[in-house]
Amino acid sequence: MSPFILFSFVIGYFLLLLLVAYITSRNSNNDSFFIGNRSSNWMLVAFGMIGTSLSGVTFVSVPGTVGSVGFQYFQVVIGYFLGYLVIAFVLLPIYYRLNLTSIYLYLQKRFGPVSYKTGAIFFIVSRALGATARMYLVVNILQIFILNRMGVPFWLTASVILLLILLYTFEGGVKTIVYTDTLQTTFMLLGLVVCVITLMNKMDLSFGAVLNTLQENKLAKIFNTDINAPGFFVKQILGGMFITIAMTGLDQEMMQKNISVRTLRDSQKNILTLSTILLFVNFLFLFMGGLLYLYAAQTGVTVKGDDLFPTIALGGTLTVAISVIFIIGLISALFPSADGALTALTSSFCIDILGLKKNELLSEQKKRTTRLTVHLSFAVLFFLLVMLFKWIDDKSIIDVILKVAGYTYGPLLGLFAFGILTHRKLNDRYALIICLLSPCIIFFIDLLNNPEWFVKRFNLSADTAQSLLSVSEKLFGGFKISIEILIFNGLLTFLGLFIISKKDTKRELVKE
Repeated sequence: MSPFILFSFVIGYFLLLLLVAYITSRNSNNDSFFIGNRSSNWMLVAFGMIGTSLSGVTFVSVPGTVGSVGFQYFQVVIGYFLGYLVIAFVLLPIYYRLNLTSIYLYLQKRFGPVSYKTGAIFFIVSRALGATARMYLVVNILQIFILNRMGVPFWLTASVILLLILLYTFEGGVKTIVYTDTLQTTFMLLGLVVCVITLMNKMDLSFGAVLNTLQENKLAKIFNTDINAPGFFVKQILGGMFITIAMTGLDQEMMQKNISVRTLRDSQKNILTLSTILLFVNFLFLFMGGLLYLYAAQTGVTVKGDDLFPTIALGGTLTVAISVIFIIGLISALFPSADGALTALTSSFCIDILGLKKNELLSEQKKRTTRLTVHLSFAVLFFLLVMLFKWIDDKSIIDVILKVAGYTYGPLLGLFAFGILTHRKLNDRYALIICLLSPCIIFFIDLLNNPEWFVKRFNLSADTAQSLLSVSEKLFGGFKISIEILIFNGLLTFLGLFIISKKDTKRELVKE
């Protein structure tokens, strides 16, 4: 199919988003940008958050994992569900009771200004890296399958996409994103369902027949019972649970949409609805991954991983309509994560780092000018990080995202857990040191435990690789730490905070 035709659909989609942004951002102000004036409809938020939670990584990377580990990713999804229950019944009541605009204000109320700034900084680092990794995946696919054939360089593609995201989030912020995310989630799920039905019809297989064929080819196994393996089901479920608690419940991007809902009860309904839907949607993505591998075997397609879905969808073996639907679904998966992250980072930096909301000396116009400047600055940072991921050029971006999350969200998990689970008084001025030290220690543990990951991605020399593998075997005896590294990081942070704390005899603390 002509890349110009595909590109015209991309442009048309952007124009639709700009129209929605124009309608929803009229009469907007700073409160609209930060928390949507606390008037968002919980059903719209829940539906839109499906797209934010999934992103382009789920759209492309999750189906690609089926060829190597079957349906084992669903173990993580089960953990996600449990994590959402903790968010709904532990974290949200705290956020609403304290009437927070930024969730990191909890850390200030509980510990002090250093802990508060530390939490915000770790969120900014975590979300910037995670969002740009997701963005790189989708931009790179558009580049390889469309824009390379049009002679457009990668840096220009990334720049234009970021410019378009800026255009429709510049004024409305959360108020606009609630509606654009709903639109984009609709297109993404529509793309998923249509692709599944098309592949089943192409191979003349029913749903049951597909599952039977996948089981025969050992592609539908969910639970891994090897305790030493990275995919051991207990590790994966616990890791998924704490990833959701950290990457959703302790993440300003995700929570600013939830606390934009008027009441706690509606916000909880939003989370419970979202968690249930995600169980079915993630299973459908894995099911599609199995279909893609079966179809690839029939048609002689040899690519695997992140490249499989785009190769089949855009390779000409399916209909032109599927190519268009894939592209629309792909960019619909990109923007809920990219636009939300850009808005949340702007909100967090303005509120948590600059103290913009509580600065009564600044006029609304001055605050608006500052907010827009910060928003533009983060767009530039996004561009630089996308270019960094292009340079790294990893073939399984979901691996990278989960690894980065383990390092950067661990201190956040430790801070909030210490605040909620203990009544001890923290020596606040040392909080940043503990939160920096913990991921550094975890990095060296991870390097020794899982040297293969680092050897593969950083092209370490053969001698260095052999030395690391030898040390790993002696220390761990074949036991592999996987996504549960986030838990270890959080526990290490918790222990460090305990060391720099003391019993609070006055008990003048925020009651959870």
